[in-house]
Amino acid sequence: MAESIHKTLSYLKPVDKDFFKTLKERVDAYFIQNKIEKSGDWRMKLKTVAMLTMYFVPYFLIVTDHHYNIGVYFLLWVIMGFGMAGIGLSVMHDAIHGAYSSNKTLNKVVGEVINLIGGYSINWKIQHNVLHHAFTNVHGVDEDIDAGKLLRFSPHAERFSFHRFQHVYAWFLYGLMTLFWATGKDFTQLKRYYNMGLVKTKVLYRKKVALLILVKSLYYIYVIGIPLVFSSLPWYFTILGFLSMHFTAGLILSSIFQPAHVMETSDFPNPGKNGTIENTWAMNQLQNTCNFAPKSRLFSWYVGGLNFQIEHHLFPNICHIHYKKLSAIVQQVTAEFQLPYYVLPTFAKALVDHGVMLKKLGQTN
Repeated sequence: MAESIHKTLSYLKPVDKDFFKTLKERVDAYFIQNKIEKSGDWRMKLKTVAMLTMYFVPYFLIVTDHHYNIGVYFLLWVIMGFGMAGIGLSVMHDAIHGAYSSNKTLNKVVGEVINLIGGYSINWKIQHNVLHHAFTNVHGVDEDIDAGKLLRFSPHAERFSFHRFQHVYAWFLYGLMTLFWATGKDFTQLKRYYNMGLVKTKVLYRKKVALLILVKSLYYIYVIGIPLVFSSLPWYFTILGFLSMHFTAGLILSSIFQPAHVMETSDFPNPGKNGTIENTWAMNQLQNTCNFAPKSRLFSWYVGGLNFQIEHHLFPNICHIHYKKLSAIVQQVTAEFQLPYYVLPTFAKALVDHGVMLKKLGQTN
């Protein structure tokens, strides 16, 4: 569906009484008054070191093989999974949004780190920056709510009988998310984006395919090939360790991204044949996004401030280290304009409510 609709979609002209204009003015004033940059600072560099350390130190311990027992061996892979998710949430994500640094080159370089953890930066930019942020929860366009037939994330998607159990089995599928990326999904996704006209020419598409093959080849050489060569354990332990790493990362990433949008408070706009979304862009963000655990500093640090999804969706080009401060401004302005601002007190509550929504989507049309 996205092939035929994404080019013709449009939002209604502003009817929110200058909500976003007022909000942007106050956010800009915050940075001017405090004489700070909207991009990251030394905290982002420190976090980058921490996340890369969490990923690569266990990797080097694995490949140097100190004859670990099986429990320690798998623990190292799981820690890599936490590091992998942390890199995606706290480092790569800001960089690809251009928010990691005021230096465009540094943003580009750091953004490419997704290629080191099994992803492909070109696909991520299109799926996340272009489709998800521009058309959050819009049926037929936002691929974050299109998980194929196995999961139903939108009330507009087709419902099958097995969906009534999705609130149970979804969590297992969440753990497979990054594994899908690392294997076939990036290839099929790139082909789809070419068909959609998001990759402009056939020559450019072929170059991107060649780069994708190179990126995946290098990834599998270092993440599986080298451990296979140096491990004293049977080969299948390396494969199981690799799968454990991806399952850990996939479960973490899905558990952060999905409760931010697939909730009972979301309205899931359906543009229909006329291609018009009955809202403004900013209002669509507010009505389809939910914050959680705003007081948990360590959690917020690890997930790259993405527990403040409302602030991220309204200001994706501002570094996440500022979101907590910005949340007070956003809450104030939304209250003045009598607009929704959805926030849950804890991460556990967000997961429970997301599970409730999965059950609802699986049982009712």
